[in-house]
Amino acid sequence: MNDMEKNLVSDSSEDFAAMLEETMIKFRPGQVVKGVVAQVSDDGVVVSIPGKADGYIKKNDLVTTDCKVDDEIEAEVVKLNDGEGYVLLSERKVMATKNWEKLVAEYDTGACVEATGREAVNGGLIADVMGVRAFIPASHLSRRFVENIGEFVGKTMTVKIIEVDKAKKRIVASRKAYLLDEKKKAWEKIEKDQIVTGIVRRLTDFGAFVDIGGVDGLIHVTDLAWHRVKHPSEIVTPGQEVQVKIIGVDKEKERIQLSLKALQPQPWEVAEEKYPVDSIVEGKVVRITTFGAFVELEPGLDGLVHISQEDAVQVGQIVRVKVLKVDTEAKRISLSIREALTEEVDYNAEVQGLDFDDVEEPADAE
Repeated sequence: MNDMEKNLVSDSSEDFAAMLEETMIKFRPGQVVKGVVAQVSDDGVVVSIPGKADGYIKKNDLVTTDCKVDDEIEAEVVKLNDGEGYVLLSERKVMATKNWEKLVAEYDTGACVEATGREAVNGGLIADVMGVRAFIPASHLSRRFVENIGEFVGKTMTVKIIEVDKAKKRIVASRKAYLLDEKKKAWEKIEKDQIVTGIVRRLTDFGAFVDIGGVDGLIHVTDLAWHRVKHPSEIVTPGQEVQVKIIGVDKEKERIQLSLKALQPQPWEVAEEKYPVDSIVEGKVVRITTFGAFVELEPGLDGLVHISQEDAVQVGQIVRVKVLKVDTEAKRISLSIREALTEEVDYNAEVQGLDFDDVEEPADAE
């Protein structure tokens, strides 16, 4: 490159720097400008702003996360030159300025606001509340100990503002305070004999814990069904929605007793209708005694085949029985294996005794 070419390059560089400097003079840190989104990337957006300059908003300083090219956006000037020739902008600062007074008012009234987790840090979570940076201490993320703070990043939650630093425009929020308020409200509504809908949260050997609007109640294993249940997993699963009846409330000890079977018909109440006398049904032999065999017609409903009506059977065997008598008050059903067998044999003999010679064959039969 000769001297003339070097001078031209030098002059061009100086001219560009001068133009850039002249453009930057039109802006100042803290100034709010409006521009149009020119480019969108995973790291942020490029914004065309008045003065023939381009601004850049980093992803963390964006509030409008779904912005597109040609969208108008308002942002605050953070730095005149970010080192890449862009005016560094922040949409979050504009939103924070606009919403700060609103947040102070929410704090004064004890109201709750929506927050979105942004970053897990030592001791808690940095969150965005209406464009304002908020800190949620780890101990205020839940009513229980939180082992992994990162699980709240990207999650939107309801929080209560518990501290405001007006000088630094910083707030401290608590999700736990909100949850405790909701729990208190829920307890005020809980009454015995209510029928409510809840979500099964966890199972133990002695029952299932169900969330009914922010408070947990227990369905004891004996209240899951009218028949004997060995483990709650036979009836319900975690995450399942169930309708239950509140059968006991102790607000001092914060205990709620629930029942699933209370909303289901007691088997003996409909036994006479489901198993009418002279009907033939199937059942499973569940135990054998000196006076007969007990046959389970359905869970929680057994009938007795008297020894005089019994042929040789084994526990677990499926048998067909005839209903002889139903006594719902005494909770007894009398059954007979022999009469069921005799009746079915007689029926089959009657069918087999038909004179098929009287049946006219189809015209095309060979």
